[in-house]
Amino acid sequence: MHAFVNVASHLTKLPGKAGRFDQISIALHWLTVLLVFAQFATAWLLVEGGDGARIVLAVHRAIGAVIWIVVALRLFWRCSFAYLPAFTASMPKLQQRVAQLNEYGLYGLLLVQPLTGLGNTLLRGRPFTIGAWQVPALFAPDGAFARVFELLHELGAWALLALIGLHAVAALFHALILRDGVLQRMLPLAGALTRHN
Repeated sequence: MHAFVNVASHLTKLPGKAGRFDQISIALHWLTVLLVFAQFATAWLLVEGGDGARIVLAVHRAIGAVIWIVVALRLFWRCSFAYLPAFTASMPKLQQRVAQLNEYGLYGLLLVQPLTGLGNTLLRGRPFTIGAWQVPALFAPDGAFARVFELLHELGAWALLALIGLHAVAALFHALILRDGVLQRMLPLAGALTRHN
């Protein structure tokens, strides 16, 4: 455990003029982005229907499980070892608060979404797969309750899209209008570019 703490401490030290996040936080952030993009792609394919819907649904469930694990790891890392640079001095307090609330909302939804999807699946009362794991029917079918979870899952997806959109617009605003280095703190290659300039 002591060796793990030493390695974690080393990985959090990443040079950069803008006060960048540590390497692990950056990697987990972009892994989450890729997984969420893949998840919305599979959701769209499910809405479209087609012959491969069963396979797409299995992939959707597997990605959901991976997202839950990655987000839980991100929270563990954030609370235990992550280097979290302070907001830039030029950012008003209200913007800082909105950014924090957006971040907490994203974490919360990314943890809740897989659970509402799982609830919807379990309450249909049929066996299903998550990745390579075959799950037997654990509950008797309850269509009304399953529809509640289905609605929560759908509403959560729209809320997640809204928060992601706000997050992306804010990042672009800082990069293209304010040019204050906020976006560069989370870009994988920004540190290398800074050191070569």
